[in-house]
Formats: sequence, structure tokens, C-alpha cells
Amino acid sequence: FLSIYHCRRLGSKLDQYPSDMSRYEDIFRATQRKHYEMKQFKKQHPPSDTSDPLNIAMGYNEESLGKMRMAKALRRVHDDPNNPAGINYKGEQSEKGKPPQYDPASACRRGAFVVDIKRKSWSRPGKILCNFDDAGLVAEAMVSLGADAVIVNLDYDIYGGDITELKAVVKAVRKVSPTAAVIMKDIIVDKIQLALAKDAGCDGVILMASVLGENLESFVNQCSIMGLEMLVEVHTPNEVDAALDMLVTNFLVSNYDRLNGEYHPYQAEKLAGMFPGTGPLITIATGGIESPDQARALLRAGYDGVVVGKAVMGNADAPKFISMIRDRELLPAQVGDLGVDDLDIETADLEELIRQQNEDSEEPLYSDENS
Repeated sequence: FLSIYHCRRLGSKLDQYPSDMSRYEDIFRATQRKHYEMKQFKKQHPPSDTSDPLNIAMGYNEESLGKMRMAKALRRVHDDPNNPAGINYKGEQSEKGKPPQYDPASACRRGAFVVDIKRKSWSRPGKILCNFDDAGLVAEAMVSLGADAVIVNLDYDIYGGDITELKAVVKAVRKVSPTAAVIMKDIIVDKIQLALAKDAGCDGVILMASVLGENLESFVNQCSIMGLEMLVEVHTPNEVDAALDMLVTNFLVSNYDRLNGEYHPYQAEKLAGMFPGTGPLITIATGGIESPDQARALLRAGYDGVVVGKAVMGNADAPKFISMIRDRELLPAQVGDLGVDDLDIETADLEELIRQQNEDSEEPLYSDENS
């Protein structure tokens, strides 16, 4: 079940709050239930059956990088070879063969908007957030309005979804967009769940560091072997450091502490400084984001995108909310902590900010040769 590390961490908390045991039971109960469900499910798909599609998916070794649809959707400059903020930037080499020059005028980012499709929430047990019959229609509507990706929540007890909805969403999204990504979210505790995601045709999965603990690296490696992209959900500095040590490149930074059952509205903003600026890492913020102002604050802190749930599903203002995030240019992530509130900034002002940052820093953001 949960790792020894988690048991120790929760044990110390329980000693401090002996009269409030229920607040810590949710993650134990959910994890134990999911282990039992997967144990029963695997009886229908024994590893000895080499013709089983799930076993084939588990044993398949993906030799290429694949389409990387999720990464490209979550960082909207990811596949732009002409944008210095993208990792595929192929600018002209200088006469001396030096790296391409940095151009502040073209390095601005645009935020990614991710819709979290779910009827219920782990952080609000027993409360119905949104009633809908067809998750595929919801996903199709959200992508048509401009969402870059959708998260499909599968666990029925906690989120009110199931695997059939994932397949329906994949089909619906592919119909309206060749670039929008579909991401599976479940309480992943068994690698056969990765095979289910692969078999359903989704682009990536969410691995919760708080649930997997010391087993996280094994699941990260399995995703890489299968050619399945992953977002690693983190909440604490220790979880961030551990994931960075595992060479994780896609992070979902949550304001919600699953182990303690607590919501910390500024946690993602506080952790933003642990990630380097524009580069190979993709960072998405999630947890209680219900207004454009909240989303803009997180994008300004350097995040590539935000996850929004009930604030847009069934909301008449959803198109406005989505466009306010997607259509505004953002400063490069490297200068996101300079206290600039206005995201619409002239190039001359940006160049001045970079000069000021270089003067105040022992390690200039950009060298004189490239400024």
C-alpha cells in the first residue's frame, strides 16, 4: 500500500492530532481500495496471457519519442522552431558559430488552458461539482472553446468517472482537434493502469507523488518505456526535489495536500521558484483556480499553464475565461519574478528589465554576447 515514508509521515501527524483521524483516512482508504480493484482486475488479464492487449501494451518498448502531443499542448511554444522560448528553437548561427541570439521581441509565452473534467473532487468529498451525462461532449465543447488539453478523471468513488469515459473523450477530442491532449487521472497504484491508458489512446497520465512515494521512479520509467507521457503531481519541496532527481520533465504543481487533506491556495506560487525558467521542464499549476486573476498570477510566476475545473464547465463565461488566459502574451519565465503586473509589455521595457536583472545578478540571465 503506501510507502514506509508515507506511513512515518502520517504517523507523526496522527500523534499530533489523535482526535481527528478521519482527515487522514481518505488517502489510505482510496489507495487500499484501488489496490484491491486492480488485484481483481488483473485476474481477468493474467500476465501469462501474451495475447492480451493490456499485457502487450505493458511489454511494448517504444523506441521513438512519439508525437509528444501532451508536451506540445502544455507549452504552446514547444514546437515553434522560430520562438526562442521553445526547446526546438533553431535560430540562425552567428558568424563565429556561436549559439542563436536571444530576441526579447519574440520570446514571449502564451499560457496553456487545461480543463479538469470531473463530477466530484477528492478535496470535496460527497459534493457534486458538475452534473453531466457524456464526458465526450463536455471535452469536445471545451476543446472547441480553446482548451489545450483535458484531464479525464476515472475513479468512480472519488471523481465519478470510469475507463469508458476516457475512450469517449479521446474519440471526441480527436474529432475536433489534432493538437489538444487527453490526460488520464486516476489513483494510479499498479502499472496495469498505465496499460489501460495506453490502450485507450490517451496522450498522458498523472502520477501522484503523494500516492506512489518511493515507487514513483519505477512508474516514471515504465511510462518512458511504453512511450506514454506523464505529469507528476507534486505539492511539497521534497516531492519536487525527488522528481527532479528522477529527471522528470513535466510537473503538475498542486495547491492541495492529499496526505493531510489540506488546501493551501498559494503553494504552487511559492514552489514556482524551484523550477528553472524556459527550458526542458514544463510546469502546470492546479488546485482551486477559479478566476482569471488567480490564473494570471500563476502564469506570471512562470507556470506554462493552469488547470481549471468547475469554474468553466457549464459556465456561460467559459469562453471569456479561456481566451483571457490563452490570448495574452506572457513575459519569458526567466523574468517572471521581477514584480511586473502588466503582462502586455513593450519590447523596450522587456529589454530594460533584462538589463536590470543582469546588473543585480551574479550570473546574468543572458550574456553580453547574446543581448
